[in-house]
Amino acid sequence: MKNHSLIININSQPTRNGYRKHKKALIIQGGYQPHKPKEIAAILAELLRQENFEVEISDTLDILLDREKLMRTDLIVPDWTLGTITQEQLRSFLDAVNNGTGVAGMHGGMGDAFRCEIEYQLMVGGQFVAHPGEAGVTYQVHICNRDHPIMAGIRDFTVTSEQYYMLVDPANEVLATTLFKVHPPEVWREVVMPVVWTKKYGRGRVFYCSLGHSLDVVTMPEVLTMMKRGMVWAAR
Repeated sequence: MKNHSLIININSQPTRNGYRKHKKALIIQGGYQPHKPKEIAAILAELLRQENFEVEISDTLDILLDREKLMRTDLIVPDWTLGTITQEQLRSFLDAVNNGTGVAGMHGGMGDAFRCEIEYQLMVGGQFVAHPGEAGVTYQVHICNRDHPIMAGIRDFTVTSEQYYMLVDPANEVLATTLFKVHPPEVWREVVMPVVWTKKYGRGRVFYCSLGHSLDVVTMPEVLTMMKRGMVWAAR
């Protein structure tokens, strides 16, 4: 009697007709070069590959014009500080997210991109406006939602870097915050500012972390953990 065995890849993602080994992620890197988009893209790609994603890295926004590709993509990771985006590129991006493609990113690569595009900022859930004290501020990141799976086991930690003052969507689900002390003229009173949040945009999930000005911050264990979990959470 023949011995029949069924071997299943435990990392496979179930689909209606069987199993799919990998989710697909697209990282779009470029823009303001001092933010090290290429290096950060490589770090984020490795985190995704550890979670069994197929990762494509593009250095052109024209990839957003491939609407069919975006609709098949489970996660888009924008890594493009500043810059400009055409209306056709933006509409394709937003339509994909509205239809279920996830978005996740960090620092200016997602939170300070395409400053003239209000629709993009609404999808992200915020927009950078200042970093009082420049790049050398030491501040605490406070985990305010320890029950969320992205933040499980992460304790408050200290960062010396840019402290992002942002305009934010009050509907965001805030996972971590920081305290801004008075710093005229930008900050006229102490204020609690979101650092990490999630939200929805149509059927798509959105994750954002404002940390990541330099590679030493990007590679902090807490930041790597949040980014890995946040990208996985946001993916379709």
